[in-house]
Amino acid sequence: MSTRTATEERAVVIGLEVHVQLETDTKIFCGCSTEAAEDEEPNTRTCPVCLGLPGALPVLNEGAVEAAVKIGKALEADIPERTTFHRKNYYYPDLPKNFQITQYDAPVCADGELEVSVEGSRRTIGITRAHLEEDPGSLQHAGGSIDTADHTLVDYNRAGTPLVEIVTEPDFRSPAETRAFLAKLEEVLEYLGVFDATRDGSLRVDANVSLVPGEAVADDGSITEDALAEANRTEVKNISSHKGAEKALAYEVTRQRNALRRGRAVDQETRHWDESRGITVSMRSKEAEKDYRYFREADLPPLEVSDWRESIPIPELPDARRERFREEYDLDAESADKLTSRKAVADFYEDVADRFDPGLAATWVADNLLGELNYRDMAIADVDDRLEEFARLIELVDAGELTTKNAEEVVLRGMLDDGDDPDAIVEREGLGTADTGEVAAAVADAIDDNPEAVADYNDGDEGAINFLVGQVMQRTGGSADPGEVNALLREQLDE
Repeated sequence: MSTRTATEERAVVIGLEVHVQLETDTKIFCGCSTEAAEDEEPNTRTCPVCLGLPGALPVLNEGAVEAAVKIGKALEADIPERTTFHRKNYYYPDLPKNFQITQYDAPVCADGELEVSVEGSRRTIGITRAHLEEDPGSLQHAGGSIDTADHTLVDYNRAGTPLVEIVTEPDFRSPAETRAFLAKLEEVLEYLGVFDATRDGSLRVDANVSLVPGEAVADDGSITEDALAEANRTEVKNISSHKGAEKALAYEVTRQRNALRRGRAVDQETRHWDESRGITVSMRSKEAEKDYRYFREADLPPLEVSDWRESIPIPELPDARRERFREEYDLDAESADKLTSRKAVADFYEDVADRFDPGLAATWVADNLLGELNYRDMAIADVDDRLEEFARLIELVDAGELTTKNAEEVVLRGMLDDGDDPDAIVEREGLGTADTGEVAAAVADAIDDNPEAVADYNDGDEGAINFLVGQVMQRTGGSADPGEVNALLREQLDE
């Protein structure tokens, strides 16, 4: 068998380590704030604990533990009787103590799963563990990327921010699957209220990529332990989004395939994803577990957490809410998916659906509002202080005081582009709906002034009615309801 054929039959195996920055007021082992101030200077949001100064002792943040338990429950993971902390020893400039306080053989969560949809099919991704740890500081590579920078600066303001690291099984068989998983995970974390996707660095991903012989993949997608052990694994770091994960891993898979085609081995190494150039760059040889010399963190006693599972509630999660929306509001699958993709969107929809017809509310929130926001590269969070104004716009349409066309094309766009409220736009543009007499007069004028279109309609040309509707809409300044105009025209022309 040729090298090329053997390479093409190799299967992709990917496992993820997802670092989730938890939304707590203070850092995980000290009282320093996790909220960056405006124009914050580097290395100012620090104290002896997060700087690792001699004699400073850590004190565990209870809120971080509660957040980790919520994540474990959402991932249907086991919450043990007892969890402990360890020191992970390695030297890197962003780690002021030269070790990281993390968890090793007794994590707060283990053996979970998350179901995702990939191209219409459902897949269950195994979660090996989810454990608490502290974030290192941040590095700023001056004058270029990690391999071309003139020098590197270190900022310890982020050091000590609480993280949950979620480690998956090597269950991914394509970069697209990783993107779907990360999007779903981010959705779940947002619903739990433990994560803010808008915060810089809130979700960072390390991915382990291997290519194994195709025959090592079973029908159910599992990989034999021997095949995994024999394959050299490349770790890709510095991935900061689900879209970035797909791009980085697609590049890395291609790089490894090309290396094998040329008869070269794939080195077991750690590589850096350079997003600006769209490539991975070699950083160092891949560490083995023994290189970190884990040992118990003596300054933090074991933590009893099993009873917390029942005492810490979690909210309705996206899949459950999606199904409820379909049943309670009679929504199709696409609308339910759109309306539950973000908790703020789902909350707003339910508020609107309580006041108006659920179908009308779904059209306005899922299609009109989200469509206009997406066009402007905005999110519902950008207008969350104006949701009552959008509800007022729907009210104007529902009450017949504003046509759907004017509401969509003039008022909604004006609200987003100019920041005006709907009533002000309606008054300024003169967009109130025309009364029945005005519409009837406009219909009569359109028929009298366009005898050719009338003749075409009478000859069976349905397109002629659309032309006449347009004429009436012009005469009423767009303030007539197109459906009503269509019905009036047909009534007059069919007599």
